[in-house]
Amino acid sequence: MGWSGERAGRGLCHGGGMPLIMTVGYKADVYLVGSKGIGQYGGYESFDQKLLEYHEKNKEVRYHVACKKNGDGCMDVSKLRGASNVIDNRFTYCGADCFLIGVPTWLRAAQAIFYDIAALRECCRHIRTNGVRHPIVYIMACRIGPFMHGYVKEIHKAGGKVYLNPDGHEWKRSKWSAPVRRYWKESERMMVRHADLVICDSVNIEKYIQTEYRRYNPATTFIAYGAEIRPSVLTDDAPEFVGWQKRHGLSVAYFTVVGRCVPENNLETIIREFMKSRTNKDLAIITTDNDSMLRELEEKLHYSRDKRIKFVGTVYDQELLKKIREKSCGYFHGHSVGGTNPSLLEALGSTKLNMLLDVCFNREVAEDAALYWNKEDGNLAALIDRVDSMSNKEIEELGNKAKVRVSNAYSWERISSRYLDVFTV
Repeated sequence: MGWSGERAGRGLCHGGGMPLIMTVGYKADVYLVGSKGIGQYGGYESFDQKLLEYHEKNKEVRYHVACKKNGDGCMDVSKLRGASNVIDNRFTYCGADCFLIGVPTWLRAAQAIFYDIAALRECCRHIRTNGVRHPIVYIMACRIGPFMHGYVKEIHKAGGKVYLNPDGHEWKRSKWSAPVRRYWKESERMMVRHADLVICDSVNIEKYIQTEYRRYNPATTFIAYGAEIRPSVLTDDAPEFVGWQKRHGLSVAYFTVVGRCVPENNLETIIREFMKSRTNKDLAIITTDNDSMLRELEEKLHYSRDKRIKFVGTVYDQELLKKIREKSCGYFHGHSVGGTNPSLLEALGSTKLNMLLDVCFNREVAEDAALYWNKEDGNLAALIDRVDSMSNKEIEELGNKAKVRVSNAYSWERISSRYLDVFTV
């Protein structure tokens, strides 16, 4: 992921150094709510960064971005190259006005709900205080449906609109208890009902919204996430890459998995089937910490006995991650819960051989540029053994198809242009 250089002269100061947020002269003031920050490890976080980078010199839209100040997944502004210093919880990046929102850490899993509400409250305060007319508040994910009504009324009073990205099917995630899943479903319903426009990152998600909530006649449009096909700036012998391989005891030939350590990403199936395969390659699992799930996987599979399987933690350096993907012999994608997944797009842009769980969302993205597997016993193991014997020509053809697919349908230039059209209509 590219980084922008230092931005000078973007923020004016008054009264003790508080940035003066200028909103005059723009067609739209767009408030982004729902990501934890900019350039973090996640789809919405990557989206925010790319949107700001591609629109940095655009004079039609002024962005205001909520960022999580503390708690799980919070943002460290010092690691965002090109960001200004933080003054009174505000900083600028790519010309955007970014504001930090603190959360009570004792809320644990409920932090996300508190964070979105607090961010939305700050958006309304900023709109009111600065006399912003016709703002657009774009909320990503359906976490705060029961709390929306009053804020939507205030935004509408300012001549503004509320846009929503519903993400995937959060209410289907197995990590949630039945009462929590019911909350997510009801929250989704209420957010769709209140939204002036629902922006879906998947054709199948848009069909679901139109069908499930047809009684509200929701206005929807489809805009996917983006990806890049440029190579990493790192060379094959770069110390960062070689050092990463050595630290984790990886052989030169390895497969990769990239994604959060959650049940719906089907790590259990991938590991079980990999253990059944005859491949002599390693499996590098790039994932978040989840000690309880790893213990459960170990009890079920005893994967630690298989020296090919390596849990290597997270990789936040985007150039290193791109190089890891490029040098991978293949990527396993087990995501099963809706939407266009950013890690899949990134893999298609960098990895030649991609093996995806056969669900409609993954088929929609990759089409014939990938190979597919299901969760039947032995299915993925057989695919692994088959790809081990594929010729270089066959692998190159798949890799070329994947890059063409990304270039034609998922380039960041295309995606950012679509968003500009929607924000300035």
